[in-house]
Amino acid sequence: MMPGKKHLVAGLHSRGVLPHLKREGGTYFVTFRQAGTLPKEVLLRFKQEREIILRQAEAAKRPLTWHEQEELFRWYTSRVDKYLDAGHGVCHLRNPELAGIVGGAIHFFEGQRYELRAWVVMPNHVHAVVWPTPGQTLSGILHSWKSFTAHEINKLLPEGMVPFWQSESYDHLVRDEDDLHRCCHYTLMNPVNAGLCAQPEDWRWSSTHVAQPSSAAGSGTVPVRVPENSGETPPQPAGGTPALRVKT
Repeated sequence: MMPGKKHLVAGLHSRGVLPHLKREGGTYFVTFRQAGTLPKEVLLRFKQEREIILRQAEAAKRPLTWHEQEELFRWYTSRVDKYLDAGHGVCHLRNPELAGIVGGAIHFFEGQRYELRAWVVMPNHVHAVVWPTPGQTLSGILHSWKSFTAHEINKLLPEGMVPFWQSESYDHLVRDEDDLHRCCHYTLMNPVNAGLCAQPEDWRWSSTHVAQPSSAAGSGTVPVRVPENSGETPPQPAGGTPALRVKT
């Protein structure tokens, strides 16, 4: 790891509105969303909340405590995510083909660059609980997902959308097994809590659906579209997308 990139593996850094706490070997709950899905006043309020918490840590000359991280996590999931689930704005990922592109990209390198505990593609945002393998960074993984999917999705949108994704993503460093269970449960229940389906396995663009034997056989899954020369994600092997190994 280059000296200038150490903050991407361990430590606290920020880009724009959100704080990003990293720990080598850590597992993360991450969210990335379509550009333009949150009004400026929502982002401004979150920035103000963030600055209060960060100032407390800076005044004490210490990193964020677990309690302060929890405050940020609760604020984000109870307010920001609730707004996203309401489906404001253009929700391009309601389109099954576009959602399939994102789902395919998320678990394509599972077991190589990272391990996935849970993931879901919502109509305008994505959640994943991910553990980067040694030598990989969360920032690199997110960049790979977002750059590839934005490129492929814009091939299918009549007028295109640049940028497709909001540049900054939200990430939460998972503290322990209880926190991991909560983050996975939150991720998989998101479609249910948003009123999109009755059971988490009913939502086709999630790790619970992909893990089902019937889904692995191709009965009801959205085809994963992987181009031959994407430069980022290799061509899909014959026989379709392999079933995701869900770890909770």
